[in-house]
Amino acid sequence: MARLRALRLAKDTMDRDWAEPSLGLDAVAARAGYSRYHFVRAFKAAYGETPGQYLSRRRIERAQEMLRSANLTVTEICFLVGFSGLGTFSARFKQQIGFTPSEYRAAYARGGAGMIPGCYAMLFAGGFKKRNSQEAA
Repeated sequence: MARLRALRLAKDTMDRDWAEPSLGLDAVAARAGYSRYHFVRAFKAAYGETPGQYLSRRRIERAQEMLRSANLTVTEICFLVGFSGLGTFSARFKQQIGFTPSEYRAAYARGGAGMIPGCYAMLFAGGFKKRNSQEAA
């Protein structure tokens, strides 16, 4: 019972902080009180996928929402959802969804007039705060 509770805490951390690029396996495993390797095995046994696969899936789900509704570039969305590189983001997106991010947007977006302006989407997603704090450092 305590094991499952610890895994839920780690999963909740990933659900809450999914957009943080610094959210790494070591930090999440420590949150659950496991070594990184034992955590990967326990998480996969409990949830059917590794923590990395779970976090990537959550980030791609958020990216799908933004691609359908926000007037942001694919690169901006890539960084807002927590990926550190466009190549990795595009490859994982295509692997999971079957389309590249641009193809997905072309097929499923609401259209230019109905899209949320990029500045509002970034403000809501915390993009301005992240960028400004990075520039100040």
